[in-house]
Amino acid sequence: MLSPNEPPAAVAPENQEAQISEDAVWPRLRAEAKRALESDPFLASLYYGILDTPSFEHALTHTLASRLSCPSLPAGSLARVLLEPVRWDASISAAARADLTAAVARDPASSRLLEPFLFFKGFAAIETHRLAHWLWNNGERGAALFLQSRSSEVFHTDIHPAAQFGKGIFLDHATGFVAGETVIVEDNVSILHGVTLGGSGIAKGERHPKIRTGVLIGAGAQILGNIEIGAFSKIAAGSLVTQPVPPRCTAVGVPARIIEGAGSANPAQSMDQRLAEGTYESFTYVI
Repeated sequence: MLSPNEPPAAVAPENQEAQISEDAVWPRLRAEAKRALESDPFLASLYYGILDTPSFEHALTHTLASRLSCPSLPAGSLARVLLEPVRWDASISAAARADLTAAVARDPASSRLLEPFLFFKGFAAIETHRLAHWLWNNGERGAALFLQSRSSEVFHTDIHPAAQFGKGIFLDHATGFVAGETVIVEDNVSILHGVTLGGSGIAKGERHPKIRTGVLIGAGAQILGNIEIGAFSKIAAGSLVTQPVPPRCTAVGVPARIIEGAGSANPAQSMDQRLAEGTYESFTYVI
């Protein structure tokens, strides 16, 4: 697991996420699917993909395989490939459960686990990447690149299989999200659509951003190069960031200016994208 930078004990996050234990996710998801089956029988095949499977891991891989399958790799065959990582690495399932609860807690459009699990492509893209990442690290690079390619086609994201993601990741809307090979995203980060975590230059090695815990990245933000975005910072929508951002700061503009203070104790949880004070003149610039 990636090492998170915890907030100071004296500072409580403004938006405490709903606490759903890891063990409670699967029973709750099944209960929601059963109720949905009664009210939306025309979607029965989707709900039975949860109700007729023995575990959260089977339901997850079945659902992803149904969405990612293609004529050259049917859903049944793909599901067997996707099940291999979760059988060998329990942290994948734990991270997926954390991502699922994060989506419900941070997205006012969702009140059930069922919605992100079945319908939100941000959740699907992150979980597809987790499986691709395991395959990449275990010598199955063709399979990993296939998943990257299919995720790009189906979910409109492009995440290199080598990129590292912590747990509790909320990828809202997902369309246009790009993450390069040496990207690191720590736990409990929220990212909106159109975000690029890209490289700078053509040299090999570390060339992509490192996003520390609790960061909120607004829509259309471009973060380029081997730079660190400090814990509990905020990147404003549409910003171009090419310099490191200290912890608990806001980066805004093109090129981005760094403003002291993130505007909330935990931007990734609060999802508050407003600029504190409302005007640039009222801020203290630190770099």
